[in-house]
Amino acid sequence: MSSTSDLNNQALDVQELRVAAEAAISDALSGGLKSTATVLAGAGLTALLTAEAAGGLGLRLQDALVVAEVAGALQLRWPLVEQMVLSAAFAGTRVGAEMARGERIGALAWQGSLEEGIAGPVRALNIADYLLVHTKEGAALLDRSSLELSAAEALDPQWPEVWARWGDGQPTVVARLDRRQTASLLRSTQLLCAAEITGAVGSALRRTAEHLAVRVQFGGPLSARQAVRHQMARMQLLLELLSASIARATHADEYGKDRDTRSVLAGAIAHGTFVLERAIHLHGAMGFTWDVPLHGSLRAIRALDAAFGTMQTIQDLGQSLINEV
Repeated sequence: MSSTSDLNNQALDVQELRVAAEAAISDALSGGLKSTATVLAGAGLTALLTAEAAGGLGLRLQDALVVAEVAGALQLRWPLVEQMVLSAAFAGTRVGAEMARGERIGALAWQGSLEEGIAGPVRALNIADYLLVHTKEGAALLDRSSLELSAAEALDPQWPEVWARWGDGQPTVVARLDRRQTASLLRSTQLLCAAEITGAVGSALRRTAEHLAVRVQFGGPLSARQAVRHQMARMQLLLELLSASIARATHADEYGKDRDTRSVLAGAIAHGTFVLERAIHLHGAMGFTWDVPLHGSLRAIRALDAAFGTMQTIQDLGQSLINEV
């Protein structure tokens, strides 16, 4: 099993960080859902972005992007991205320490607000202890036990999306963030989710290339067919686009301001869905089997699409561009 020392002091060595993350996440996947939090916390992944003074590794967002990409490639459906950003945002508090140590699990609602009395759909809220929701002043971390939950299993029966409601009653607020802290948290989360999708896309492409090289039809491997090669080239181009857009968004624009990361995640969801659907198609019926579980990555992207509200986000981005003209 990996330890915290495997990940510490490796911010400048991307390959070593990637190898350490792969080992830790593989350990977590082999141990079953109940031990996932313990294994990931033991490897330091849940506290990757948390300051060292608060018991974390104190690594950079760029390092966390590498870990998120590995999580996507290995199809980790546990909310690691949410744990990293929430434990860092609440560093120095009891709930922050609990999430950093893997003792409690946090989830994040992109849609809804405390004032509306509803939030969701939320990824992995069925296993979480806390839920971060928008408020007029920023965000509030709610105790899940004070919420009314309803699961939607249409997209993924294994990892259902969950809606949280609290009606006329007041949910238990355990901590709050102001607008600046909330904006920073959402920006990091959007980039990390986009990196998670990039990892899933890269893994799907590798699996597909290997399959096409050995799958023989009409007297030769499928990879020799021009139409198939064109599809793979387009899929590879989209993967490069995803990686480039994430890297660009980590740097300030020409005016020294942070770039809008909503378009990065919206693009990752759209392009990731396309690539996964094409990869499943190129595998034939096998892409939907547990022997070739590409469908797991597609379901994860679809769930993020619903949770993030991609179509509404695209409309909002378009309206903001119109307003600037």
